[in-house]
Amino acid sequence: MLKFSVTEKDNNSKARAGFFETAHGNVETPMFLPVGTQGTVKAVDQNYLEKDIKAQIVLSNTYHLYLRPGTEVLEEAGGLHKFMNWQKPILTDSGGYQVFSLSELRKIKLNGVEFRSHLDGSKHFFTPEKVIQIQRSVGSDLMMVLDECTPYPCDYDYAMNSMNLTSDWAKLNKEAFEKTKPLYGKKQYLLGIIQGSVYKDLRTKSVEDLIKLDFDGYAIGGLAVGEPTDKMYEMTDFTTDQMPENKLRYLMGVGRPENILESIERGIDIFDCVMPTRNARHAIVFTWNGVYSLKNSKYKDDFEKIDNSCNCYTCSNYSKAYIKHLFNAGELLALELASIHNLHFYLELVTEARRQIMNGNFGEWKKKTVNKISIKN
Repeated sequence: MLKFSVTEKDNNSKARAGFFETAHGNVETPMFLPVGTQGTVKAVDQNYLEKDIKAQIVLSNTYHLYLRPGTEVLEEAGGLHKFMNWQKPILTDSGGYQVFSLSELRKIKLNGVEFRSHLDGSKHFFTPEKVIQIQRSVGSDLMMVLDECTPYPCDYDYAMNSMNLTSDWAKLNKEAFEKTKPLYGKKQYLLGIIQGSVYKDLRTKSVEDLIKLDFDGYAIGGLAVGEPTDKMYEMTDFTTDQMPENKLRYLMGVGRPENILESIERGIDIFDCVMPTRNARHAIVFTWNGVYSLKNSKYKDDFEKIDNSCNCYTCSNYSKAYIKHLFNAGELLALELASIHNLHFYLELVTEARRQIMNGNFGEWKKKTVNKISIKN
């Protein structure tokens, strides 16, 4: 089983600090996973990821890696770690969310999901067993089960049928995982995904189904798909109450910096989201004093760094005026510099949250910090 330990708990909330061990290194929690969908975090070199941003783990995507470069190439390369020159842990999601987002190109069946590639329209079929096989080829440290991510809103019957299907697939995922072995001599772990939309009884049933299968950790899926933020917090808080204390907890696809802090308070350990890099490519940067758009004309002659308290590569070398100029000129360096800064901020945010939990000051610090970082400048 995945060795996960809680080293400290907050006295006034469910926030907790811990770590888990993988063959490619240990990961301290709470932790944010930069999203490297296709074997790369967009616009950011792995050297910056490791040395400046100090990422401890990244996320890649089963669906995209299956379509290209394909499992044959990954196996010839010796797995994704070698292929992308990244020797720290990797988590792969199952492709369930991507299939969810391709609603016009897929058909969900009892034994899996049929879909057409968004690249060339070719037809493919993902079964729980095949998703395990693909992730064995990838060689990721943490693997996710195949699930159906329900849309929001959806009625109760749809959510119930979808949750039951996810539970059935989870059994098949676990069986396939136990019948197969890693390809590159490194241990892999399997996490279950809790579904149930915004219905508490379905979330409870989903947790019960998955706990019986004794996964290495558990993720909350089907949130951050359009529901109101307060509903996301409510369902996260409710669901973590049902989840095992001694297993890793993962909230998928979340989110804004304030969402992360609120969810840490509700007992979540790890997060992933494209927001820091996607927003960076549109000149939106996150700082300890709020959110800025570097396309704003007032930064034309602002020669201060993006965040005066930040020591990332970007802030240590370039001004807001220069990065604004790069965006205006359509220079690719703008995407890299803004992405490095945003990821550095996200990693610094969860690292500081961990420190505050360890010191017993999380609640007061979180309240002040959320008020500052959520300001729109």
